[in-house]
Amino acid sequence: MPIQDIPFSILDLAPIITGGTPAQSFRNTLDLAQHAEKWGYNRYWVAEHHNMPGIASSATSVVIGYIAAGTEKIRVGSGGIMLPNHAPLVIAEQFGTLESMYPGRIDLGLGRAPGSDQVAARALRRGLGSNGEDFPEQLNELRHYFNPGEDARGVMPRAVPGEGLDVPIWLLGSSGFSAQLAGHHGLPFAFASHFAPDFLVPALKLYRDNFRPSDVLAKPYAMAGVNVIVADSDEAAAFLATSQEQAFLNLIRGRMGQLNPPVDSMDGLWSEQEKMMVRKQLSFTIAGTKSAVKEKLNDIIDQTGVDELIVVSQIYDHSARLRSFELLAEVINEDHA
Repeated sequence: MPIQDIPFSILDLAPIITGGTPAQSFRNTLDLAQHAEKWGYNRYWVAEHHNMPGIASSATSVVIGYIAAGTEKIRVGSGGIMLPNHAPLVIAEQFGTLESMYPGRIDLGLGRAPGSDQVAARALRRGLGSNGEDFPEQLNELRHYFNPGEDARGVMPRAVPGEGLDVPIWLLGSSGFSAQLAGHHGLPFAFASHFAPDFLVPALKLYRDNFRPSDVLAKPYAMAGVNVIVADSDEAAAFLATSQEQAFLNLIRGRMGQLNPPVDSMDGLWSEQEKMMVRKQLSFTIAGTKSAVKEKLNDIIDQTGVDELIVVSQIYDHSARLRSFELLAEVINEDHA
């Protein structure tokens, strides 16, 4: 399937750059979303992370409302909400509110990881008694709030807003657990191959093998994450990509920080072992010119058979990030001109 035949979307981690502020990050996020809408991207997701100085989207539902208010037609959603951090009723009410304000434009992507370290997870889950193992039960409870059966009325509280609204639910994952669960429920599935690429193909097989047609989907629908950085030369793209490489290097070292400016060379910043670890984790990364990116994206689509790709671009300079997504849009749309 050629690149022009599938939708492309954006996953924005709302990066806080070194020396920057969350306020600046949010302005950049909205600016990118407005451009993405103009360039024809399908959906714009933000992710729940906590206790991370370089990511501003911790209050994910609030950020989604901000983006949706500043755009007109692009779908906006979560990639994802970490459901074990929350009472399902609260998420139903929040996304019912968003869907009521911006009808037909809201996606609810759900994950079962903490989106944080254990210290933050304990703080978030105080009193909820959840460690992620009851994610299937939480998912069922959440879905009942949107579509309560007659037997639930008078037994469960009602989600207002939320009840009766069609808020598409996606399951997100980096392993086989959510792949099987999404297939079992007939829900769309998104895999985090932008940071966990090794299990993508097996997870997609699990999803498709376990898929049961539902009121939501007649056949499987899978999306994969990919890091993409497009520039006018391969050298410029490789330079921009060093910000992302530094971020993952800090992650494996357990040092959470803001997004650093790019460097001319990563030599001297990482050991050979660290270099191998970062490159392995970022193997679903494409950095280069339009032609190089197009070739590699077509390879990924051919190898995986995914129905949609969602792109992450951790680029320090906002204008360079805009330019990267603009060039990618040209790649996607060039045969439609």
